[in-house]
Amino acid sequence: MPGPLSHLTVLDLSRVLAGPWCTQLLADLGATVIKIEKPGSGDDTRGWGPPFLKDSAGNDTSEAAYYLACNRGKHSVAIDFTHPDGRDLVRALARDADVVVENYKVGGLARYGLDYGSLAALNPRLVYCSITGFGQTGPYADRAGYDFIIQGMGGFMSITGERDDLPGGGPQKAGIAISDLMTGMYASTAILAAIAQREVSGRGQYIDTALFDTMVAMMAVMDMNYLVGGKPPGRAGNAHQNIVPYEVFRCADGHLILGVGNDSQFAKFCAIAGTPEWAVDPRFAKNADRVNNRGTLVPMVAAAILARPQRAWLEALERAGVPCGPINTLDQVFADPQVAARGMQFALPHPLAGTVPQVGNPLRFSATPIVYDRPPPLLGAHTAAVLRERLALTDAAIALLAARGVIELLPRTDGPR
Repeated sequence: MPGPLSHLTVLDLSRVLAGPWCTQLLADLGATVIKIEKPGSGDDTRGWGPPFLKDSAGNDTSEAAYYLACNRGKHSVAIDFTHPDGRDLVRALARDADVVVENYKVGGLARYGLDYGSLAALNPRLVYCSITGFGQTGPYADRAGYDFIIQGMGGFMSITGERDDLPGGGPQKAGIAISDLMTGMYASTAILAAIAQREVSGRGQYIDTALFDTMVAMMAVMDMNYLVGGKPPGRAGNAHQNIVPYEVFRCADGHLILGVGNDSQFAKFCAIAGTPEWAVDPRFAKNADRVNNRGTLVPMVAAAILARPQRAWLEALERAGVPCGPINTLDQVFADPQVAARGMQFALPHPLAGTVPQVGNPLRFSATPIVYDRPPPLLGAHTAAVLRERLALTDAAIALLAARGVIELLPRTDGPR
């Protein structure tokens, strides 16, 4: 079955992460995604290694893991749109596209006639999504946006990391570019909402998304803790701000995440720990009491958990229905039978390496399942085919454009790095 978005064409003018993450999701859902890249170099992340994908002889290819993480399912078309003929090609592709996604600086594409106003005049049904660091308006609109800085400015790092008064205390960023990834997800949701509205109005619209806005919005409960309570929440390490005990504890042979979410689960934990009296102690019986008496209870829980090995705790707590889990490294994650059962790792054919590993999309559809049939493309792999099929250019016209440096026809085959 074709994917749920198989009727849509997306013109992808984005690079690095937030935009490509958005368009990879749309590609996974069946949309035809045409990724416009700069001839000669392409998306910056193609060179963001090591690690690089290795060929059959174990040598590094030209494709970095970073690029391979967020460009599956796309057609790579290498066009220099700073050249007048190149911008005409992109504008022609936009005439029949449903969606444009771009993440250039504010106003950066207007000089090439590739901004929303210019393209909407050609295609009023176009849904055009811009992704920037700070949005199209406001005093920071002209600033470049970098995930690390956004995590700091948006408050995320003020609540992430160990408390200042403990060893290792201080602000900490997330281990992934979380504002980029979440902005890509918000952008994809906005695009689909605009497509749904187009079914009613018959017209497309402009979408302004920003990393900074996303970071502020995704603080969610922490935002409301401040807005309702009036006090900015601080860093709590691995502890939960609103639930106790809900954090990492050291076992006799490792670590355990204990996620007690309600009073019933706390009583079950106490029984397993051999301390049923805690569950009826007025200092700990209710979650609000446990939060208020965190400093007393948590050391008691820590001492109890330290007395037994991780596996003993996991087995006992899982049987009782008390949320818990280990802290896995990525090799342990991909060896987990649940990950295998859900098909979260697979491989696609790749022209330089034979195959390329991929991580599955977490969405599951009953009638239109996701089909993975296109690996992250080599630079310019689809230039000729797209120009021929979508713009009806002849082979002679395509060859002339290539000779003039407007387009790049063939994928790079520069071999080992």
